[in-house]
Amino acid sequence: MSSFAPPVQRLITELGRLPGIGGRTAQRLAFHLLRASEEDALALAEAIREVKARIGLCEICFNLADGPRCRICSDERRDASLVCVIEEPSDIIPLERTHEYHGRYHVLGGALSPIDGIDPEDLRIAELYRRVTDEPEDGQPRIREVVLATNPTTTGEATALHIADHLRERAPEVTVTRLASGLPVGADLEYADELTLGRALAGRRSLS
Repeated sequence: MSSFAPPVQRLITELGRLPGIGGRTAQRLAFHLLRASEEDALALAEAIREVKARIGLCEICFNLADGPRCRICSDERRDASLVCVIEEPSDIIPLERTHEYHGRYHVLGGALSPIDGIDPEDLRIAELYRRVTDEPEDGQPRIREVVLATNPTTTGEATALHIADHLRERAPEVTVTRLASGLPVGADLEYADELTLGRALAGRRSLS
């Protein structure tokens, strides 16, 4: 039996459902909210309500959007002929922080994992193929390159290979690339695992 009043226990339970939040952290967050002013607590509740009510998916790339299209797809300065394929909307954040990528995105909604019952039709892979092969909107260029930026995991690699194979069949004129992987800056060789070091060797480039 809980030692907390039912509303407090419910708050702790709901906070504990968040990723990375254990029981003790949920309790600390709950008591923080109880100590907060009513204005601050209600502002948080209103922010959650608003994001659930207003945020949907972009009709083009399936990024989070508060209208038919996300801000990136609505930005005419972005290169519409370059599309970066990612697993989740959150993957856009680190890519944008580099300030090196100026194209658009395509969010799959996950990665292929037959063991978990996630097949190609469960992801937005067919929508990607249509973006590449369909005639573009007036004034928009055709897609010339697809960058596969799925995670460097078993499922991410399988997803990238699956998409690359099908794009070569459907649109052989489109360049399909994969994000390079290897040693992080500042890392020592002795701490690198075999897979990471092997990829660094395979992706080596000339300095001349």
